[in-house]
Amino acid sequence: MTDEPFDDVYDDKFDLDDQVEIDGIDPADSRVLDEMVEGIDEEDVDVEGLIEAGVGYVSINRYEQAVEAFERAVKFEPENAEAWVNKGFAHAEMDEYDRAIGAYDEALRVEDEEFDVEALVNKAYAEYESHRGNPLETVERALEKDERSSEAWYNRAVFLNERGSHEDALRCIDNALSLGQRGPRALHEKARALEELGRYDEAEEIRETAREAEEEEIMSEAREGLEGEDSLSL
Repeated sequence: MTDEPFDDVYDDKFDLDDQVEIDGIDPADSRVLDEMVEGIDEEDVDVEGLIEAGVGYVSINRYEQAVEAFERAVKFEPENAEAWVNKGFAHAEMDEYDRAIGAYDEALRVEDEEFDVEALVNKAYAEYESHRGNPLETVERALEKDERSSEAWYNRAVFLNERGSHEDALRCIDNALSLGQRGPRALHEKARALEELGRYDEAEEIRETAREAEEEEIMSEAREGLEGEDSLSL
């Protein structure tokens, strides 16, 4: 089993920046969720606001509070697939894979096409990490719904490499890369397939490209950090 093969995919699960205050609400404030529902008629509860607060908690790694926010969202709007998917993600970040899978199943029950693929891809990841279900079958269901999902092709490549189907894994990872899959880990997964197929020179070239990508990521993060310091000093 590879070392955390999914990190590059799921790090980008939420589109977050360093600013976690949402519409004047700071999710770091422990009173936020209570203030959003107390004394308010059920039909007037801002479910989208609860989801945004949950995303804010995820951005500062407060996953228990994130789960609470998403739980409140689905309590008031049980057919909200976005809240269920996000709830599953927060559970997975705490290694609560059974609960994550349950949340993804709820999202799939809703049958919201906008979130079906995301739910299936994330469910496959949770199944893989928890050794439950059939992650390969789950990710293939995602590809049936959207054959242009780079995350699904990447995950399928990982699962196939694990099973020793390296030719098929190589084809899948090439599909993922051509569809815009980001991150050096995708390149490392391709190198892994090439090495298993005895194509060592090609594998080393890909590894070198992956190392360069990792260095660029480090430099980019450093630049962003410096820019952040500059903006705070103004």
